[in-house]
Amino acid sequence: VQLQASGGGLVQAGGSLRLSCAASGRTFSRSAMGWFRQAPGKEREFVTSISWNSGSTYYADSVKGRFTISRDNAKNTAYLQMNSLKPEDTAVYYCAAGPQARNSLASTYGYWGQGTQVTVSS
Repeated sequence: VQLQASGGGLVQAGGSLRLSCAASGRTFSRSAMGWFRQAPGKEREFVTSISWNSGSTYYADSVKGRFTISRDNAKNTAYLQMNSLKPEDTAVYYCAAGPQARNSLASTYGYWGQGTQVTVSS
């Protein structure tokens, strides 16, 4: 699976962005998808994940109620809708594919996109 993340940008606090992760390869529809982020000087952290059939979703406490993950297997694309953005959401966001959506460890995801920058100004 090859992944291409897009949709990042500069937004004011309280605003919204939608990230997309386009996948190539026939295994996308059988893979869990996750979003991670990494801020300068910090380790990469789990944001959210979704199972292959959209039946299960998981969120970090810091984004619950503000972010929504979804996927469209017909389009081989996963999405991350981010609302009520805060300056602390500023980071490079990465999409990843792996075997289990309940896994929040980055090491369990075998395929990664190149990252897209999200900057939230106060």
